[in-house]
Amino acid sequence: MRNHRSLTLEKKLLPLTPLSTLRVERHQIPAHGLIPNTSIQHRPLIIYRNLFPNPADASQIESHLVAVGVCEPMWRYPLYPDDHFHTTSHELVICHRGRARVNFGGEGCPGAVVTEVQAGDAVFIPAGVSHRTVEDLEGGGFEMVGSYPVGSEHWDMCYGKPGEEEHIANIKDLPWVEKDPIYGDGGPAVQA
Repeated sequence: MRNHRSLTLEKKLLPLTPLSTLRVERHQIPAHGLIPNTSIQHRPLIIYRNLFPNPADASQIESHLVAVGVCEPMWRYPLYPDDHFHTTSHELVICHRGRARVNFGGEGCPGAVVTEVQAGDAVFIPAGVSHRTVEDLEGGGFEMVGSYPVGSEHWDMCYGKPGEEEHIANIKDLPWVEKDPIYGDGGPAVQA
């Protein structure tokens, strides 16, 4: 069952780093074994660095997401420590506390993106891209707000194992966002 916490959240936009100075990374990640990564829709993994000029807590981030109206906040948790991906929805994660090393692409993928994320960073993860926490660099303080496009099907969990091929085939028909989930019109996801 989906957590519909956003229905009770206040809608309030946060001040954001101006797009002209925002550090954005875009990565195409090749398929690896039964993990499709970005090979199906060719939409990049997008990493937004230092989104907020002032620290933002989880409630403020959730309120901002609800105000933008593209992604619905669903959970607060670190990324799972196991490689996994979703075939029913894209995913936006925003770090609100701590710092961690994360892997996008899967263990052993030659094109994997292994990077550090910290409070204020966000990652828009296209369906099919494997992701996991490699190491919590704060000894248990790492936590993110996880959200999914409004109206998308409840997210599934796939691990790149035989028998998931039918689910993976569904990725090609998933719609991309019409607005950036953080900036709205004109943000990095719209330009992807």
